[in-house]
Amino acid sequence: MLIKIFPENPNPKAISDVVECLKKGGIVIYPTDTIYGMGCDIKNAKAVETVCKLKGINMKKDHLSFICYDLSHISDYVKPLDNTTFKVMKKHFPGPFTFILEANNNVPKIFKNNKKTVGIRIPDNSIIRELVNQLGNPILSTSIHDEDEIIEYTTDPELIHEKYGDVVDMVIDGGFGDNEPSTIINCTNHHFEIIRQGKGKFNL
Repeated sequence: MLIKIFPENPNPKAISDVVECLKKGGIVIYPTDTIYGMGCDIKNAKAVETVCKLKGINMKKDHLSFICYDLSHISDYVKPLDNTTFKVMKKHFPGPFTFILEANNNVPKIFKNNKKTVGIRIPDNSIIRELVNQLGNPILSTSIHDEDEIIEYTTDPELIHEKYGDVVDMVIDGGFGDNEPSTIINCTNHHFEIIRQGKGKFNL
């Protein structure tokens, strides 16, 4: 199903419909402030496994990211942050960044990779943040790639729906996406290491 939601003023009924889909274990493709993402409720293990299977993700080795509504969500899933890390994240969120942090015991067991880390995203996009807010917990985030050798990411939600409409439950049309991913910053070694330079310009 392709559902149109305007980012400037997300329709509450449409948001509610998507949240109900997520609560039932649905897989949803949604806009962010960078590229379109595929995800599900992080608390639904079967849905998480389905997303990983669709994307060819090795859950024991690959970093998986959560989309949170705001910084208050983060303490539920990561080990306590030092003041510097918290201030840096507050400065860059919401925005096109993924911060790799040490996971705590509240992270669902299915996410426990060998590195015991989790990526945290708070996109500057009202649609996905409102979905997380209404759901009440983070949503799994993994990027929609394109098989074209030149264009790495698909930006047109209608084309995304053509490709994935038969394997996911909902595709949200929130307008054209970007084709540059988030900047990934590793915060687990007590300093900030950029491990992928993306759309976000990181500065201390």
